[in-house]
Amino acid sequence: MNRYQKITKTKIDGKLVYKTSRYPEVPLSSNDIYVYTTQGDRFDVLAQQYYGDSSLWWIISIANTATTGTSLPTDLPQNTLIIPEGAQIRIPANYILVVQDFNTINN
Repeated sequence: MNRYQKITKTKIDGKLVYKTSRYPEVPLSSNDIYVYTTQGDRFDVLAQQYYGDSSLWWIISIANTATTGTSLPTDLPQNTLIIPEGAQIRIPANYILVVQDFNTINN
């Protein structure tokens, strides 16, 4: 899934650029999977493993920002595919709804 496929483009200084993407909240679910990362784990590799699509890495990434009431780490980097070894992260089970929400708020 190319998340930029439906994002509106605009011209700035004669260059075609994407408008800013907005990301949906990823609600907690009792079906979510929690894993401890090991050496070599990356968001894209986990997305491929759990969703069958490495391009959905951003769902796992945004689901693991600091969330009140959880033990999720508050210092996971959001600008890289690499995850620190030994971190507990959440793999959202409802990724299809997250993709639909993304498409809705960005159209």
